[in-house]
Order: sequence, then structure tokens, then C-alpha cells
Amino acid sequence: MTEAHPEPPRVTISDPQTLRAIAHPARLAIMEHLASTDASVTATECAEVVGLSPSATSYHLRALARFGLVEQAPSRGDARERLWRGKVQSWTIDADRNADPSVRAAGQTLVEVFLARDLERSRDWLRRAPDEPEEWYESAILSDSMLLLTADELAGLNRAVLDLLRPYRKRTRTDPPPAARRVAIHYKALPLD
Repeated sequence: MTEAHPEPPRVTISDPQTLRAIAHPARLAIMEHLASTDASVTATECAEVVGLSPSATSYHLRALARFGLVEQAPSRGDARERLWRGKVQSWTIDADRNADPSVRAAGQTLVEVFLARDLERSRDWLRRAPDEPEEWYESAILSDSMLLLTADELAGLNRAVLDLLRPYRKRTRTDPPPAARRVAIHYKALPLD
């Protein structure tokens, strides 16, 4: 398992309009798809990933381009086809508690879209699980753990988990085995009281 190149630096997004532009399930799926590949794609190719028509996908690509999140890519030879690529591969939301209220609200909306997407992925797995091959059925996990941690311990745990995931990222992994599949890891570590 090797990395083709290091992960690109994370871009911090604090503009409320940009956050709201991403806070749409289709746009989030487009951003995720483009961030996971170095390839340029057409709206038609992207539509297959996000489950929309090519014209609807093209609309969302243009909206993301207005905020500098995607851009048109050089043609593959057919001047009629419009190719797109992501400009932002890794990003974080700068909407902490000291941010302007409009930024916090837009950030919260975006996080809620993330959470809804993650919940739908879990539900989709539960629907498909009985028909999955045995090795995938046995390897998947939905787990909940209650831990007692200090803030420093939680920060260290978060770093350790993210370090464990890093070599497997789709964008940077150069040698995935033929049987490798995309796997969504939903990791949250939230203090409860």
C-alpha cells in the first residue's frame, strides 16, 4: 500500500455563500467524487455517480465553479464535450463558535447534509447487507462505543484514527487489490455531557 503523492493541503472554507453552495446532496456528492480522483469528468459521467440527469448535474457543476470549487478541464479531443475537475480535494469548514453567525449557520447546514448522507449510506447498507458476499457482510461494522476521555486524549485518539485511515484514501492509494471496493468510514467523536 503506497501513496502516489501526499494528500493535498486542506483548504479552509469560511465564506457562508460557498458553504451554502456545497450544502446540497448532489453538490456534496460531486465534490466527493471529484476529490477522490485525478480524472476529469463530463456532466454525464458525473451524473451516473450522483444519480441525476446530465443537465441537472451540469447545473450543479456550474454552481460549484462559480465558487471556485471545480473548474473546466482541457478537452479529451472532442471539443463538444465539457470536462470538469475538482479544484479542492481536501477541505474543512471554518465555522467555529467565534465565527460570524452567518458562517456558523451555513456550516451547520453543511454538516447536517453530511450527517443525512452518512445516515442514508448506513440505511442503504442495511438494505443490501443480506445480498452481499459473505466476506463483505462479515467485515462491515456498525459500532457504538462510550469512552471516558480528556480533551487531550480525544484529540490524540482523533489523530490516531485519521492516521490509520490515511493510507487507504482512494485518491492517494496507488496499489489497491483487485477486490477493493469503496468503503465509507463515518467517524464521529462527540462529547455527550
